[in-house]
Amino acid sequence: MKQFFLGALVTLALLTVSGFLFLRLGLADVRGDIPPSHLETYLMRTAVHAAVRRHAKEIPNPIAPTEENLIAGGKIYLNECSGCHGTPGKVETHADPLRPAPPQLAVVGTEYSEAQIFWVAKHGIRMSGMFANGVWDPDQKLWTVAAYIKHIKNLPPHVREEIDKAAKSSG
Repeated sequence: MKQFFLGALVTLALLTVSGFLFLRLGLADVRGDIPPSHLETYLMRTAVHAAVRRHAKEIPNPIAPTEENLIAGGKIYLNECSGCHGTPGKVETHADPLRPAPPQLAVVGTEYSEAQIFWVAKHGIRMSGMFANGVWDPDQKLWTVAAYIKHIKNLPPHVREEIDKAAKSSG
């Protein structure tokens, strides 16, 4: 039994040293003009989702999802988020230079809760291009856009019309 544990310990040490050398010697491809590997994508997506779930306290959004608030959140989204996350009703035809590519929220929506969306908007995601908006935006503004993003795939017709009008007038 002692030999088994010693073998397992040596194996773990070798894997750790090998991984460190792989990174330290510059063998990992970090170019931004090619997509990351499936393994890298899986590991980072898993780590980000787990960290957001762990750190974002599940508190109710103090901004009610009324039509007025959803329209206000939609206008914030158009002005501050749509450049990376997509404009509702507009198909993006250019390749995204960011790696990992930001989720096209207008197309795919999100599985995050409003509290998690707020947390991501406030604190950002390190090394992803998602900056910490909480540095310059007040919490109320971030909660307002969180409500909009959470409902982006099932907005009331009047809200969708107002957002479409705002998108056309700004772009």
